Amino acid sequence: MGNIVLTGFMGCGKTTVGIRLSYRLRQPMVDTDKLIEKEEGRTISEIFGTEGEAFFRDLETACLKKLMRTAQNTIISVGGGLPVREENRALLKKLGTVVYLRANAETIYERTKHDASRPLLQGDDPQGKIRTLLEARKDIYEKASDIIIDVDDKDFDTILDEIAKATEKGALSEK
Repeated sequence: MGNIVLTGFMGCGKTTVGIRLSYRLRQPMVDTDKLIEKEEGRTISEIFGTEGEAFFRDLETACLKKLMRTAQNTIISVGGGLPVREENRALLKKLGTVVYLRANAETIYERTKHDASRPLLQGDDPQGKIRTLLEARKDIYEKASDIIIDVDDKDFDTILDEIAKATEKGALSEK
C-alpha cells in the first residue's frame, strides 16, 4: 500500500508532521479525526459529549477499515487513542508502516494546555491525566509501531529528516 501511518499521544505532532511529510514525499495526507468529523458532521468533542468514548472508538475502527480499501501511498495521521483497541493495532500494521512520534508528558502538556478541543484533557489536573494516559499507552504505541521517533526538543525538519533516513534504510518500504 505504501502508506505511512503516524501515531502517538495527542499533541505529539502527528497532524503537523503528516502535512509536512506529505509535501516532502508528494503524497496525500489524511487525518482520521478529521475524516470522522466530516462524516459525522460534528467535532470529536461533540461526539464524545453526546455518544461517549466507546462510540467514538467504533468510528475510528470503521475509519481504518475504510482506509484499508482506499488509501495508497498516503500519509495517515491517527487519533492518539486509536491504537488502544487491539483490533485497531492489527489494522494499522496492515494499513502501512507505523511511525510512533514519542513525546514526554511535559512536551505534551505544553502543546495542549490551551486546547479546549481535547475531551480527554478537560477537568482537573490535565497534566496528571496526561502522565497517567501516556504511561498506560506507552507499551501499546511501541508494540503498534514499526519505527519510533523521539520528538521532544526537535523541530519539524529534524523529525522529517529522521523519517526520511528511516525511509532510505528501507524501513518504510511497502509491506
